[in-house]
Amino acid sequence: MAEIIQERIEDRLLELEQLERIGLFSHAEIKAIIKKASDLEYRIQRRALCKEDFINYVQYEVNLLELIQRRRTRIGYSFKKDEIENSIVRRVQGVFRRASAKWKDDVQLWLSYVVFCKKWATKLQLSKVFSAMLAIHSNKPALWIMAAKWEMEDRLSSESARQLFLRALRFHPQCPKLYQEYFRMELMHAEKLRKEKQEFEKAKMDVGNVDYPEEILTGELARIVYKNSVNIIKGADFHVSMLSIAQLFDFAKDLQREIYDDLQTLHTDDPLTWDYVARRELEMQSQPGEEQPATKQARATEVGRREERCCAVYEEAVKTLPTEAMWKCYINFCLERFAKKTSCQSLRGKRLERTMTAFRKAHTLRLLPEFQYKQWIELLLHHDFLKEALQVAEAGIALFRDSVMMWQVKLQVLMDTKSPDVATLFEEAFVYLKPQVCLPLWISWAEWSEGAKRPEDTEAIYKKALLAVTGADSVTLKIKYLDWAYRSGGYKKARAVFKSLQESRPFSVEFFRKIIQFEKEQESCKMVNLREYYERALREFGSVDSDLWLDYIKEELNHPLGRPENCGQIHWRAMKMLQGESAEAFVAKYAMHQAGHL
Repeated sequence: MAEIIQERIEDRLLELEQLERIGLFSHAEIKAIIKKASDLEYRIQRRALCKEDFINYVQYEVNLLELIQRRRTRIGYSFKKDEIENSIVRRVQGVFRRASAKWKDDVQLWLSYVVFCKKWATKLQLSKVFSAMLAIHSNKPALWIMAAKWEMEDRLSSESARQLFLRALRFHPQCPKLYQEYFRMELMHAEKLRKEKQEFEKAKMDVGNVDYPEEILTGELARIVYKNSVNIIKGADFHVSMLSIAQLFDFAKDLQREIYDDLQTLHTDDPLTWDYVARRELEMQSQPGEEQPATKQARATEVGRREERCCAVYEEAVKTLPTEAMWKCYINFCLERFAKKTSCQSLRGKRLERTMTAFRKAHTLRLLPEFQYKQWIELLLHHDFLKEALQVAEAGIALFRDSVMMWQVKLQVLMDTKSPDVATLFEEAFVYLKPQVCLPLWISWAEWSEGAKRPEDTEAIYKKALLAVTGADSVTLKIKYLDWAYRSGGYKKARAVFKSLQESRPFSVEFFRKIIQFEKEQESCKMVNLREYYERALREFGSVDSDLWLDYIKEELNHPLGRPENCGQIHWRAMKMLQGESAEAFVAKYAMHQAGHL
């Protein structure tokens, strides 16, 4: 092995001599490079190979290349690149080839190879890398797309890109993304040829045998790709994505119309089709000869007319396709338009009226989804339609009795209207809902009771909640209860609540940190209490939380009544209890603390 490494170091001598001779590196730097290179060579020539060693080798060489570039720029020397940079690039390519042959399945390694070749190597070399990568990873459409895009955009070879897409589609005949990118590539190719032809005609140049077939210039190849793809990939969403791509190219108006007509013909029963057709009315340009609106009022009127045309399409859609999904599209459109800012009050009023009407119609037909009941109620509350908000909330509860969200919304309406029935409704909700989903309601009830200045009732609610909510959900409740106790009754009350809960598992670290923080905020902070809290916290989390041990040690050192002599014992206990990464983290933090850095 030593002979191989010696030979590889000798192969570097020519480039290193050139680097020193032209003044890019000093003699000492050349010696350092040789030493580092020897170490890296030994690592990648071992019997037991490690991928990280190859990565480190490549990274060192890339850093060296970048340093050479910066120094060339600084001294203004640009010669001898073949003897220096090209030699290093060829060596790195050899390392990449060995690594990719050893770890064929590592896509990230291949991508690193591609990135290196894009920056430092020739186009021919990168084509070979893509071919080798795709021979192994032919099951990944994204790699095919990357290779085809490079052929099209960097090598300017549309034929190579086309061949790659066709090969990819043989492996992945059902992949929508491949069809989309292939379609885009054919349109880009046609646009490029059209621009090229126009430039030649403008310059009145004789292009000789250069041929510009009319079928390519009009996007006929892209049309064939589109036709084949919609026969295989079904669904309005794919159709819409193809139309969106075609709309990026001005010359493809006929193709756009064809795709649009096919969308309406093939996917009449899909809400996405109607949604797209309706929203298209917003983007429709004014008829030729019509003057563009000049004033704000005129522009608002024009926007209002466009929105009315959209809504006319939606109205037809919900008659033709009366489904929940269709109404959802319609209402989402109305909400989006209402959210748009405008200084025209009449336009805003029309948008609000239109939105409310859509909600009411969908509700009457029982085609309003649960989430949109919530949106409707929030909109009503925002505009102080409290009576209707309550009616809608009751209707929503009747339809979705097992929905926590609907109960929360109804309770919010009652709270906003200062209803005396809030507590009764909370009790009713718990009858219909499963205990494991009731945590948000218990928290809302406690917060409402606290806001109503009823401390006795609030405590009773927390106690009831802790009996009803078990498991991990109860952890949040205990923290809320402890927080409330401190806010309402001070430290004495908080300590009493802590005592009552101290054996009621499960806990969280935050629960113990809360009571520790409350103790430290007192004028007469008692170290004996802090020790008790830390010991209880460590009993639960001492094997996983290194910060607790470190804070305990700091408390003994810094508190006026602390016992620094206890720190050694606490450290010994921490090292016994902590495992793995927690123990390593503790050792590192403790060392930093002793050094005064933490």
